[in-house]
Amino acid sequence: QVQLVESGGGLVQPGGSRRLSCAASGFAFSSYFMNWYRQAVGKERELVAAIASTGGITNYADSVKGRFTTSRDNAENTVYLQMTSLKPEDTAVYYCNAFKNSREDYWGKGILVTVSS
Repeated sequence: QVQLVESGGGLVQPGGSRRLSCAASGFAFSSYFMNWYRQAVGKERELVAAIASTGGITNYADSVKGRFTTSRDNAENTVYLQMTSLKPEDTAVYYCNAFKNSREDYWGKGILVTVSS
């Protein structure tokens, strides 16, 4: 059974940092691209960060470039999103996504990150 479980969300003050984790199971984690998406209230889901299967290539949305870093540990089947210099506009539900092809495309349930003083 495929599972993606996000953790690390919560309330953080503007300017603060937070690390999200996504623990994967039930599929060959090391052969999948791993992505982080987010969806704010009233907005469409957007791709925030992506990391290739080996971890050698990453990509970021312009809105988070220089502030967010994604990494993965294929031995632990876990992907991370380190978020720094957080802004209120980063408030959203963050989703972990594992993608290989259109039939092998898995999602976590999401976790809320609220940036507020």
